[in-house]
Amino acid sequence: MIRFGIEFLAAETAERLAGMIRLSEKSGIDYAWITDHYNNRDSFSLLTYIAAKTDRIMLGPGVTNPYTRHPAQLASAIATVNEISGGRAVFGIGPGDRVTFDALDIAWERPLRWMRETVEIVRQLTHGQMVRSKGELFKLRGAKLSFGKGDIPVYIGAQGPGMLRLAGEVADGALVNASHPRDFETALELLREGRSGHSLDNFDVGAYTSFSVSSDSEEAERAARPVVAFIVAGSPKSVLERHKIPDADLKALTRAFGHGIREAARLVTPEMISSFSICGTSEECINRISELEKAGVTQVVIGSPIGPDRREAIRLVGEEIIPHFQEGNS
Repeated sequence: MIRFGIEFLAAETAERLAGMIRLSEKSGIDYAWITDHYNNRDSFSLLTYIAAKTDRIMLGPGVTNPYTRHPAQLASAIATVNEISGGRAVFGIGPGDRVTFDALDIAWERPLRWMRETVEIVRQLTHGQMVRSKGELFKLRGAKLSFGKGDIPVYIGAQGPGMLRLAGEVADGALVNASHPRDFETALELLREGRSGHSLDNFDVGAYTSFSVSSDSEEAERAARPVVAFIVAGSPKSVLERHKIPDADLKALTRAFGHGIREAARLVTPEMISSFSICGTSEECINRISELEKAGVTQVVIGSPIGPDRREAIRLVGEEIIPHFQEGNS
């Protein structure tokens, strides 16, 4: 049975985010992921606050990175969320983005090694172990948390081949930035390679989607257009070729950014909407989610924009979409 998560930017007050996540919890959504960027509110502070305001929903950064915080700091932060939430923490981590690191003058180097060593240390510390590590990047000489001991699932945000293989090898789940089943044909092959051919039965394959649902399909698409424009402009050439996005359409959209996001959004084509979002009425979204489920996705993360009206969109997800996928209905 497929599960549902939801993503929020750390760009709102803690109380406002807590209210949205309480609504998501009541609507049957199982996971809440909070983005982690230095220029927004601190994601772990928000998660700790929200943990005290919720009862059931799993909570985690979606995603943090291994460059801007030491693994021991990350372990302490997520263990605190786990303690306050009563064991509901999940740890989402990815290699980060070059734009952020350029602004901080941080070299984006050896992401696979940074991820591997960070995940290993965080996992050992949150299991209560004393860590003596002689890695290539981190050397710990008897580090140990003074509180908390728990099994916190690790999710790796992955898109490229190397990171997907690493996720399959060392993580409990992957958060794949994709909304189309075609992308998961490749992703699942790479995840299985990382697991050395072992089954993905106990591995959570997350589709980290651009999602927009409304009772009016055109309104849902209108809300998704700016987000899809950014996704298309930032997608690797191989992904654009996979979805047969014409070079002329890509060049026109890229040029349009010089005149503002509104102009770029206007040039988003139906093919781009279909390839890079889950968008439309509840029925239209159900059809795409069903395709993702058949492709091997086990968690759909409802990402930006969520819908033209977020509260109404969450209501539709809870009342019309999730029930379709509950046992006996899908």
